[in-house]
Parts: sequence; structure tokens; C-alpha cells
Amino acid sequence: MQIGIFGVGDVARDPVSGRQATEAGRIKAVVEYAQRAEEVGLDVFAMGEHHNPPFMPSSPTTLLGYVAARTSKLMLSTSTTLITTNDPVKIAEDYAMLQHLADGRVDLMMGRGNTGPVYPWFGKDIRDGIALAVENYALLRRLWREDVVDWEGKFRTPLQGFTSTPRPLDGVPPFVWHGSIRSPEIAVQAAFYGDGFFHNNLFWPKRHVRQMVGLYREQFEHYGHGPADQAIVGLAAQLFVRKNSQDAIREFRPYYDASPIYGGGPSLEETVRDTALLVGSPDQVTERILQFREYAAGDYQRQLFNVDSLGLPHRTVLEQIDQLGEITEVLRKEFAVGRPAHVPEAPTHESLKAASLAAVGGPQSVEEVR
Repeated sequence: MQIGIFGVGDVARDPVSGRQATEAGRIKAVVEYAQRAEEVGLDVFAMGEHHNPPFMPSSPTTLLGYVAARTSKLMLSTSTTLITTNDPVKIAEDYAMLQHLADGRVDLMMGRGNTGPVYPWFGKDIRDGIALAVENYALLRRLWREDVVDWEGKFRTPLQGFTSTPRPLDGVPPFVWHGSIRSPEIAVQAAFYGDGFFHNNLFWPKRHVRQMVGLYREQFEHYGHGPADQAIVGLAAQLFVRKNSQDAIREFRPYYDASPIYGGGPSLEETVRDTALLVGSPDQVTERILQFREYAAGDYQRQLFNVDSLGLPHRTVLEQIDQLGEITEVLRKEFAVGRPAHVPEAPTHESLKAASLAAVGGPQSVEEVR
């Protein structure tokens, strides 16, 4: 089980102190969060991609490259790479470069994003969202796996004899997770290729998450990548922990109430009860996290937590990462209990490289040997 933190890079006002974060402050703070995550023994740091206020991470590869230079073990990922509005040629180049700089500590999560206006900003039509995701990713896979590509599609100019540079490190492309909360087509796309499926179940009841993950698992087996319980699944949650639950609820409530996402809807207590928002004592949130196997329809590979949104103070975020480091020790032990030996771990560059080497003279792709 890989355990880590993810962010969306929101630049928000602290509703308690009234202080307004700056873009510069948030960027520097996020780097510090990644470094602290490695220090406390977490596995993954992921950052999203946004091109609109109040978010700052318009260039995830720049940010992750900077983090790569200041860490040595942490897996670096995106919590969204916009496969719809980015040119797949540029994605292929940028993330291969990042992969080299980080010595392979890179994977990425493809998504369509949740901001409609981003489509026309980049010359796209939101009505083509699913079709763009399917076509662009098909091209991206070829660019990473074929040295010379001839290609023609609907949404970009053709390619003739094109070679994307640099080539993937050791000839092994970064592992790809397909992120979706509401589009079954994306779950099927992930299964078709034998890639990972990441469900940001933060705002969704267990029933919905199980349905989406179950579809992905079923299709993973259908397309011949192995039994359904070998499919690669990731989940998300939001975390706020204090020594006792009363303090956690009291301290987090003003941030919840002032949130443009949470505020004005169900109460904090209702949302904690019905979704993957975790607010409470270490024992309480640990127990809830272990129940996520019900969301994932079985054992899964990656669990990420948001700890730095809604205007939370810098010191508080660092305290949350420290708490998560302590909780993670318990989670790893408990998640290992009863985990079948044939359920794979989350892919890494080294595991994919080993699989690729083992496939020499045999199957022609990493997916076929998993």
C-alpha cells in the first residue's frame, strides 16, 4: 500500500485568522509539505493541474521537478494531468524529462478536470471531453512506446516520422492512473490498457465509489490483464486529526463552513459520516481508513490524503502530515493483514523495469506480464 498526500494548490483565505495566502507563499509551502512527507515516511506526493484562480499549480512538472531535487525517495505524481486540453506530445516530453530528473520516481494521473472554461482557453470544446481523453491518451501511449510514430486523428495535426524526446527512462514509460469520479468511460479506458484507476471518493458515498471501482475491476479482467482483484486501484480522502475528536471537529468546522465546496451543504457531521472526509482522533480516522477496502471492493494499492486546502495555516498542515506519518505505520500493518499474496503492489519504475526485462523474448508490453 502506497500512502501519501495530494493537493489541488488552492490559494485561500484563512477564515479564522483572516490572512490571505499568496501564490508565492503557497508554492513554497507546498514544497515544504512534500519534504515533510518524505521525512515522516510517506510514499507519495501528488499535485494537481489548474489554470484558473484560486489555484496556482498550472505547471505540475516544474513544481515536481523542484521537489525531485529536494527529495530522494518520495514518489512524485500528479493528482490531475489534463489529458483533454494538453497536447499529448507535450505531455510525453515533459513527463519523460521529469522521469529522468527524478530517477524514475514519477507516475501521473490522467483526468479531464473539473473546470469547464479551461476547454476554450486551450482551443477545445468541452462537449468533446471524453473523445479527447480517449484519443489523446492513445497517442501518448504510442509516443512513449514507439521510437518513430506516424499518426492521424481528429483533434490535432498529424504526425509523420515523429520521435518524442527524451525517450522514457530505461525504455519504461511512467505508470499511468486514470482519475475519474463520475465517468464510466474513463474506468473502462483504464481497464482496457491495464492501467491504474484512481477514484477521488472524497465527495461520494460508498455505494457510488464501489460501483465505479467495480466496473473498472470487471473490465480489467474482461480485457485479459488478470483477475479483478489484481486491478490497480487508488482512493483519496481529506484528513484532519487532533488528539481527541472534539478538538478536531471544533478546529476544522470554520474551514468546512467557509469552504466554497463544503459550505452551505450538509453539516460537517453528516459529511464525515457519509463520505471520505476524515475528521477526528487518530484511532477514529485509522478505523475509517481501514474500512475503505469496502469502497475499493477489496484490497487496493494507493491511498492519498488532502491535508492542505481550505486556507488551513501552514503550521497546522505540517502537524497533519506528522500525524499522518504516525497513522501510516498502523495502516501498513493493518492493510497487510489478510491481503492475498497474488494482489500486486502499486507499480514503481523498478517493478515495471523488472517486468519489462522479464518480458524480453516473450510478451511485448508491460501490461501483458502483470
